[in-house]
Amino acid sequence: MHARMYAVAVALMASLVLSSCSKEQPEPEPVATVQVATAKRQSLEQLVTAEAVLFPKNEAAITPKVVAPVSKFYVNRGSRVHKGELLAILENRDISASVAESKGALEQAQAQYQTTTQASVPEDLKKAELDAKAAKESLDAQQKLYASRSKLFQEGALPRKELDASSVALAQARAQSDVAQQHLASLQAVGKQAALQSAAGQLSSAEGKFEGAKAQLSYTEVRSPIDGVVTDRPVWEGETPPAGTPLLTIMDTSSVVARAHIPQEQAALLKPGDLATITAADLTPVSGKVVIVSPALDAGSTTVQVWVQADNKSGALRPGSTVQLKIVARTVENAIAIPQQALLKSPDGATAVMVVSNQGKAQRREVIAGINAGDLVQITEGLQPGEIVVTTGAYGLPDGTQVKAASGQQTKNASSPGMAD
Repeated sequence: MHARMYAVAVALMASLVLSSCSKEQPEPEPVATVQVATAKRQSLEQLVTAEAVLFPKNEAAITPKVVAPVSKFYVNRGSRVHKGELLAILENRDISASVAESKGALEQAQAQYQTTTQASVPEDLKKAELDAKAAKESLDAQQKLYASRSKLFQEGALPRKELDASSVALAQARAQSDVAQQHLASLQAVGKQAALQSAAGQLSSAEGKFEGAKAQLSYTEVRSPIDGVVTDRPVWEGETPPAGTPLLTIMDTSSVVARAHIPQEQAALLKPGDLATITAADLTPVSGKVVIVSPALDAGSTTVQVWVQADNKSGALRPGSTVQLKIVARTVENAIAIPQQALLKSPDGATAVMVVSNQGKAQRREVIAGINAGDLVQITEGLQPGEIVVTTGAYGLPDGTQVKAASGQQTKNASSPGMAD
């Protein structure tokens, strides 16, 4: 009995000793394994990316002004052409005949104009002057005769009958003189001008018809309005394309324009002259620049259309294809940069990072972010170069938690002894 009680007492004492030992040694502090990154100074580019469609620098869908069969084509699809080069000829025999007819009418009008200005009008005017002169001379003679006979009548040497006859002749001569003078004045004031205007009007009408006929004939010669390459020729020789149907399509692909629809907030960062790159499938990126930022929104998508132009002398970029755009909206030199995933955003809008102290503890610190540059973000306030921030594992990490970096990473600040570059 005594032996049994002794054993229980020994066991109780041992339990008390163990319990006392466990209270003297605290539990080890938990350590969280995280991914980290070092804040560094570097040049950052704020990029705007978008999908775009390529268009040629210039394009012309050539639609003939006259409807006629195609007599001959001088180019095929894929042919390179120059501005003013003859591409095709339409059937034009009827128009050529109209030109010949109009030319003949013009020559007749020219001859009539010369006759009117050099012969008809001068002759009529000369005759009117002679008639007026003769009528004036006749009037003068009748006045002298009447005066002489009036004197003789007063002396009683002439009967009344002869004086009256002389008075009638004088009145007739005066009337004829007045008519001749009026006719002369009319020709001088109106007749000559009207005749010349009539001849000039007929000449202008003939010239207009001739020029119109020549223009119609010129429309049957289809020429290229731009330098480029023939991308479409849907009509064959002998066919008559319907009115309004393009006969050929010419594209100038020496440079291309990538047109993208970009959200308003991103488009607000852009301006003409911003540098950009155009990337097509399996091709080396091509440099370009922004040439147009539309001042209005697209009615259908409420986005802003942005044009980026790039040289394409090699012809590698094909209009109509889809490409990727990267536009440099802004460049900040010597910026403090950390990975985007290191930022923590609070419901109240505050931005913070978890900074790893020299003692290996993660401490929350509010910062102010600047521009975004791909996977990096600029920090304008709250962080210094060389400080280490938690990138993966920061969410839900209590302030002051002991952390250790994943394999191969450093958790000491660059300013601490032994910090690797």
